[in-house]
Amino acid sequence: MLADVDHVMPDSLKFEGDKLFFEQALDRAALIVHGRHSHEQQPNSPKRKRLIATRKIKALTVDLETPNATLWNPDHASFEKACAFAEVASGTVAIIGGPFVFDMFMDRYDTFWLSEAPHVRLPGGEGCFIGVPARTPHQVLASHGMKPGAPFLLDAAHEVTVTPWRRAG
Repeated sequence: MLADVDHVMPDSLKFEGDKLFFEQALDRAALIVHGRHSHEQQPNSPKRKRLIATRKIKALTVDLETPNATLWNPDHASFEKACAFAEVASGTVAIIGGPFVFDMFMDRYDTFWLSEAPHVRLPGGEGCFIGVPARTPHQVLASHGMKPGAPFLLDAAHEVTVTPWRRAG
């Protein structure tokens, strides 16, 4: 789960080591992609170029409420056109969710970093991917040709890890 039943990431799912790993990765990215309800809420957030996927608009447009953001409806413009509109031609793209945004890129990821907090339970919460909890996140990633690498420990006290899932071949 990536959020509770109210679609909010609860404090019980926030760990300092995971937050630091996430923040450092986003600082290296040329572009952040997420849905309307996702946002990293960090000090550097306003500096980051981003695409916000939304069905509330048709044409690509600058988001007047979010610095450096482009509103993008994937039904009306390709990802490549959205990147060009946002003036991003190269570099790492960080896809930060939610489930529908993750799903759009499932067959394009080079690496998906899956963080896991094994002792946190969010009954009725929002799954990290479409199809979770009927399938595990591992099953979803594997079904898209990805294989897990060695996990990194982010928080020893809570056994929080992050595992790179990479495209096979």
